Amino acid sequence: MKPTPPLPPPLSSRSTLLGLAQARRLHLAAQGLLRPFGRRPRPADVVDAIERMRLLQIDSIHVVARSPYLVLHARLGAYESDWLDKALVQGRIAECWAHEACFVPAADLPLHRAWRERGAHWAHRHAARMHRDHRPQMDGMLERIRSQGPVRAADFPRADRGVSGWWEWKPEKRWLEAWFALGELMVPRRERFQRVYDLAERVLARLDPPFVPSTLDSAALRQRFILDSVRALGITQARWIADYYRLKPSVDDAELAPLVAAGELIAMPVQGWDAPGYVHHGHAPLLDKVRAGRLPATHTALLSPFDPLVWDRARAQAMFDFEYAIECYTPAPKRRYGYYVLPILHRGSLVGRLDAKAHRGEGVFEIKALFLEPGQDATPRLAAEVGDAIARTASWHGTPRVRLERSEPAAFGRALRARWKATGAGD
Repeated sequence: MKPTPPLPPPLSSRSTLLGLAQARRLHLAAQGLLRPFGRRPRPADVVDAIERMRLLQIDSIHVVARSPYLVLHARLGAYESDWLDKALVQGRIAECWAHEACFVPAADLPLHRAWRERGAHWAHRHAARMHRDHRPQMDGMLERIRSQGPVRAADFPRADRGVSGWWEWKPEKRWLEAWFALGELMVPRRERFQRVYDLAERVLARLDPPFVPSTLDSAALRQRFILDSVRALGITQARWIADYYRLKPSVDDAELAPLVAAGELIAMPVQGWDAPGYVHHGHAPLLDKVRAGRLPATHTALLSPFDPLVWDRARAQAMFDFEYAIECYTPAPKRRYGYYVLPILHRGSLVGRLDAKAHRGEGVFEIKALFLEPGQDATPRLAAEVGDAIARTASWHGTPRVRLERSEPAAFGRALRARWKATGAGD
């Protein structure tokens, strides 16, 4: 465990009520979403963004850019998407189970592997059962990789051709994923986003910084993940902390009290919350800035459904008054907004959402439906900045022509189309 840092200024000097809008800005600043990225992005910025968030969830749906690429675009702007793939090949990041399957900084992998050895994540427990039930086949697969080298799931033809979907994985894919969850296999690279699996010892040898096993015990590991979660979130209630790394049991105020007393965390009341917020001591300068009104929110962006900002429904509701559910796994007749709905961030608020699909062959970014939040004032500035954010996202996708099918309210849709016509982005 790292040494206890110097104590911040006394809590009494920082414990006056924080406004909800101030809490939002602190949250956005920690996540890299407070203001537009200030320069042309570079490959190292991809790793820096993941280090800031501590993890980047992986999801394979690609009606628009796959989620990890879209999360990075919201923070970096028009970066080259293959920089993420190259960071994996270079060993600067690694894949493991964290919140869900995630990219994490290479420097954090020892913590995750130590946590895995304690069987703390549901994926590890499921994989252990898989190994018990299919030991000969799984052991044989591991020996094949040891002797013949890396494999993809596609290297194993399936008998029931034409069946697809993660719920219909062929046995070999399930075994590869189980070995991945158990830590015997890792992912040195991806090919067209498909995992390539190799022995963990080979992948660990290529990490940058070099892999050194963690010596932290279970209690110290849990405390480290709690502190990293609070730092990544900027400000959070105790009840939201466990979800970030899927910690069990849940975190409560009593568990955080010693961290507050030690100066690791700052307890902070927030207007409208029935529980205190907590700020990592490393964000004390940001806290001072937001109190002084020197932390304005100026960014407008489309968010992935799996962005850390919105994946916790209770947190998104309390922080932004934004009710959000990921509907791509909901049967079509029960969807309220659409299949792959992207929240719209605008100057510190979540102002709406849109159901999008990128038609790459046609160069068209289709918006099947766009919804502003109830009571949201559809000002000319909102139309201009949201319209420009959509156009930037569409261009980055290689689908520069934007087509809007439906908008609520309809007048906002007309304003968007006029904006795109004037800038040459309309279909």
